[in-house]
Amino acid sequence: MEASWRQVAGGRGRARGRATAAPSSGNGLHLRGAGGGREKGSVGAVGPGPSPRGAATPAAAGSSAGRSPAGSEALQTSVACELMSQRKFEEIKKANQAAAKKLVEEHFSSSSEEEGDEDFEGKQGKIVANTFTTYTTQTDGDMRELERTKQYVHEAFQAGAMTCLICIASVKRNQAVWSCSGCFCIFHMPCIQKWAKDSQFLVSSPLTDDDFGKRDYPWPCPKCRFEYKRSDTPSRYYCYCGKVEDPPLDPWLVPHSCGQVCEREFKPPCGHKCLLLCHPGPCPPCPKMVTTTCYCKKAKPIPRRCSAKEWSCQLPCGRKLLCGQHKCESSCHAGNCPPCPRVSRQKCVCGKQAAERSCASPLWHCDQVCGKTLPCGHHTCEQVCHVGACGECPRSGKRFCPCQKSKFSLPCTEDVPTCGDSCDKVLECGIHRCSQRCHRGPCETCRQEVEKQCRCGKHTKRMPCHKPYLCETKCVKMRDCQKHQCRRKCCPGNCPPCDQNCGRTLGCRNHKCPSVCHRGSCYPCPETVDVKCNCGSTKVTVPCGRERTTRPPKCKEQCSRPPTCHHTSQEKHRCHFGSCPPCHQPCQKVLEKCGHLCPAPCHDQALIKQTGRHQPTGPWEQPSEPAFIQTALPCPPCQVPIPTECLGKHEVSPLPCHTIGPYSCKRVCGRTLDCQNHTCMKECHKVTEIDVFIGKNKAGPECLQCEEGCSKSRPLGCPHPCVLPCHPGECPPCVQMLRIKCHCKITSLYVECRKITTADIDEKNLLSCCKNQCPKELPCGHRCKEMCHPGECPFNCNQKVKLRCPCKRIKKELQCNKVRENQISIECDTTCKEMKRKASEIKEAEAKAALEEEKRRQQAELEAFENRLKGRRKKSRKRDEVTVELTLWQKYKYSLLPAFPAAPPPEGRKWKRKEGTQIHTSLRNACRTLED
Repeated sequence: MEASWRQVAGGRGRARGRATAAPSSGNGLHLRGAGGGREKGSVGAVGPGPSPRGAATPAAAGSSAGRSPAGSEALQTSVACELMSQRKFEEIKKANQAAAKKLVEEHFSSSSEEEGDEDFEGKQGKIVANTFTTYTTQTDGDMRELERTKQYVHEAFQAGAMTCLICIASVKRNQAVWSCSGCFCIFHMPCIQKWAKDSQFLVSSPLTDDDFGKRDYPWPCPKCRFEYKRSDTPSRYYCYCGKVEDPPLDPWLVPHSCGQVCEREFKPPCGHKCLLLCHPGPCPPCPKMVTTTCYCKKAKPIPRRCSAKEWSCQLPCGRKLLCGQHKCESSCHAGNCPPCPRVSRQKCVCGKQAAERSCASPLWHCDQVCGKTLPCGHHTCEQVCHVGACGECPRSGKRFCPCQKSKFSLPCTEDVPTCGDSCDKVLECGIHRCSQRCHRGPCETCRQEVEKQCRCGKHTKRMPCHKPYLCETKCVKMRDCQKHQCRRKCCPGNCPPCDQNCGRTLGCRNHKCPSVCHRGSCYPCPETVDVKCNCGSTKVTVPCGRERTTRPPKCKEQCSRPPTCHHTSQEKHRCHFGSCPPCHQPCQKVLEKCGHLCPAPCHDQALIKQTGRHQPTGPWEQPSEPAFIQTALPCPPCQVPIPTECLGKHEVSPLPCHTIGPYSCKRVCGRTLDCQNHTCMKECHKVTEIDVFIGKNKAGPECLQCEEGCSKSRPLGCPHPCVLPCHPGECPPCVQMLRIKCHCKITSLYVECRKITTADIDEKNLLSCCKNQCPKELPCGHRCKEMCHPGECPFNCNQKVKLRCPCKRIKKELQCNKVRENQISIECDTTCKEMKRKASEIKEAEAKAALEEEKRRQQAELEAFENRLKGRRKKSRKRDEVTVELTLWQKYKYSLLPAFPAAPPPEGRKWKRKEGTQIHTSLRNACRTLED
């Protein structure tokens, strides 16, 4: 009996173990309970735990009891077994339900976290604003220098943007992280601790280092290779500013931030601290305002940002350069002045040569030997251009022989002889000595044969001392990568680093390490991968290796898959993965009996729950077939339309034939009430018509009674409601007073509302007049004389203005409008004309007197010229005499001159060429003047 019990229990345990390994159907949420599938509302587990050895079904207990010889003992045993199995079954059921509940919570927490990410992106602007509040309030809102820090904060909020490059996984908000102070990249705390430990182990060598475990070996950042000390290995999770350990998760703060003011010192340090809230990335430049002067200290101090407090006034520097002759011509600058750019002629140190050289380097050496006579008087200085005295002769005093064993006191003119002893100098090999006699020059190469050991120390050979000995044995030691042998011939033990490629598959599982062969973990993959949607039009770039866990981006393109139902085209929806959503278009199939089109939504792929399925015996038994299947449903019964009038006689609607009869169309009754303004608002009901001749729109006794106020439209311009309740006919005229402005917009008038609403245009203008003079100004500059009126002022100004005649003698006062219209003009009278005539006569007399004066002046000049001409003696040279013949016009012109009666000279008169030309020119000018 015990054997059979154990056998049954072991079989049940193995069965449950197999059920656990089987995959669950569906999405793992709606599973059957532990009661063998009878309890539909229970939540099943993914897989039950190991079965207890004492658990068995009552049937098994009963079968075992049937084999027992004693009936009472068998009955007691069966009852005990049944109670024990029931208790164990309940325990398993509770464990399975707890596991299922935990799975559901994890699933929903992850999904809610994903939904929360989308929600969080909407609140991202507020969180970033709160982070930068302290900075903007104390820096007058200058946000231009925050762009770099803002970029890090935005990446901290984006889902999937923060990725640990060591494990190639997303950094969650509730995980412990560490941030590099060089590149500000974020890593998981366990990942960076393992990285630091592995890096220190690889740098150190336990086999060769005597102080292994004691030295402070550095370890690099996985991204920027910034080296940290061993003591800098992170052991605790701190916020970005390092104030709070294990900062709590707050959805209104930057992830992994404590929410306090950063207060980290700026880099480079300036004495101020960061004003932002605890944030990722570098701190922005110092925004404090300080008063500083320029580099050269000439300009007045001005307030500037501490991060840009150094500035240049652009004035010439003026400081004296190192040459001591010139001043710095550069604009105001930081640091020392540049070397003098000028060129001058300078002598060398010995003074033999002079050359054009830069003023910044006045000391220089030429290439000539000094040549000065030394104090001995026999030799000259062999030093090249030098400073100071040449010194004593190097051959003076006591000198040694070449082997340095004997000392001689000889004059500087004689050479030191050899001593005749053996040289005995150590040769180049460092072991043997020179066996020659004392000699000048270098010793010979060591040619003694010695027993030499190779570099690796494995072989010996007798050979000349000056030759090296390298054996052919290859080194079998492992290089620093611990993968490849050295394989160098005669290696002394300092094996070179491995020069082969690593070639190991990186953490992304897509690429291989391109670095030189090394120990420990490879650096993260630097490549990026595009994760695309189903159609490939939308993509997002992620680090290589994240493409398997990154959700595809949401695509805005339309799905291009063909429909799976009988329709020619499917409903428009966006690109997606998996199967398309169910079709919701009208079926439109032709029904067989009546020939009408089916108006129901498409039912070609309806989900139907299966009936008569096999019921599992327990939670360990997984369902072999799905609970819901997709199948095509038949079209619903045809709804034959029968025209039927509703109770209120509003419409005749087609109804199915099995529902023929009076019905309510659910509309508002709509019959006109006694007030003739409103309609009955009751739902469609039966109405008893009192007078058939009036029509169907008349309300009956079953309709409502109007209890509202009058809602008729008022006359145009009347803002007052009707004071009567809802009534038929026209409303009484409005007698309330209305406040309006006059035409000139100065005086407020009170008029009855009915007068202003029933008046025409002229009456309205009259009612809006304040009976005062118009305050507007006319274009002529005078005030309008009309009474308060609408529109533009009439241009009929009767103001008196002064008008004068053209000669400004006569003056009259006329109306302004006539003057502006050029209707009236003042002409000069006879007196004005007489005055003008007298003025013109005076001008003519002055002109005539001036002409007579000009003629008298010319006559006087002509007479003076003739007198000078008569007093000259005539020369007898015939070659200078020229006969001038006058033309007919000239004779006639001379005869017309009143002042010269004998102007024309006698024919044939001889003139000197020079004098005759001058006379002819003077006469011509006089004639032209007279003609003018």
